[in-house]
Amino acid sequence: MTAIDSASTATREARRARTFARIGQADRWFRILGLAFLTPLLRLIAGDNPKAQARELWQLLGVPIVAIAVFLLAWAWAAPQVQTSLGAIPGPAQVWEQAMQLNEEAAQERVKRTEFYAQQAARNAQFIADGQPDKVRERAYTGRPTFYEQIWTAIQTVFFGFLIGTLIAVPLGILAGMSATANAAINPFIQIFKPVSPLAWLPIVTMVVSAAMTSGDGGLSKSFIVSAITVTLCSLWPTLINTSLGVASIDKDLVNVSKVLKLGVWTKVTKLVLPSALPLIFTGLRLSLGVGWMVLIAAEMLAQNPGLGKFVWDEFQNGSAQSLARIMVAVLTIGITGFILDRMMFAIQSMFTFTSNR
Repeated sequence: MTAIDSASTATREARRARTFARIGQADRWFRILGLAFLTPLLRLIAGDNPKAQARELWQLLGVPIVAIAVFLLAWAWAAPQVQTSLGAIPGPAQVWEQAMQLNEEAAQERVKRTEFYAQQAARNAQFIADGQPDKVRERAYTGRPTFYEQIWTAIQTVFFGFLIGTLIAVPLGILAGMSATANAAINPFIQIFKPVSPLAWLPIVTMVVSAAMTSGDGGLSKSFIVSAITVTLCSLWPTLINTSLGVASIDKDLVNVSKVLKLGVWTKVTKLVLPSALPLIFTGLRLSLGVGWMVLIAAEMLAQNPGLGKFVWDEFQNGSAQSLARIMVAVLTIGITGFILDRMMFAIQSMFTFTSNR
């Protein structure tokens, strides 16, 4: 019995060790995704020093929950004290009610779209059956976009502008970092254009795009392109600056080795410059994405691109009793979406670089 008990104990301990090893491996990704509280929670469930794990769980999960609860209580108390032309500032309950209403409206709109295409298909099938194929028509549904579609439009727009900005900023940053002459030439433009507001760029971009595009049919809409280019012009600077700094700060010994080996420019950039500068390049990309997401809302408001910015503007113009609560839903959505985008970018950074940033 003693030998059997010892073998059973050893098996349990080995199993526990494997469990803790898996939790340790997952911990890095939990921290990257902003879910660090899962590590002590899983360790607590696995029976690893309950007191220490409960303390860490309180720090990582309990304190933020308490802080959010205090914020919501303060918001619920303070909101009725502030009166506007549309009534009192909505509290958390009213904002949640409008969030559910927006979700219900989206569901109703999906039903209408489904019914529209079903009726169109039935009508076209009837024309074909009656021998009148010339009457068959395929029309797109023209109902108002749902709140979820506006979120998706905003994300598409910011990524389009962010991609263009990255394609411009990274090569220019590499050039500026590798050449003092190029840096001296590019730096004045950075200092002049970096502080320019999207509200200043927007009229210029609108006129240029309107002159360049004769029609939005069959491609991207003018409002989408105007918003995306405005995002590009405002968001490329952090990536350009960080890329230049990362390239310029490469270890001089590595640079000397590349000279001894007589590496070509392309080989030097791909094998030496980019791997060494990637952490700072990704830091710039994260900053650029955050700037682009902030800029986008103002750009969509004025360009009337059907994203979150237009949703906020339309609700402000609407001036109904529910408008303020709906705008607050949009504000919270913008913040949460921005956080998710940053975590996604940090996850990509962690796959390509070695970094301890959180």
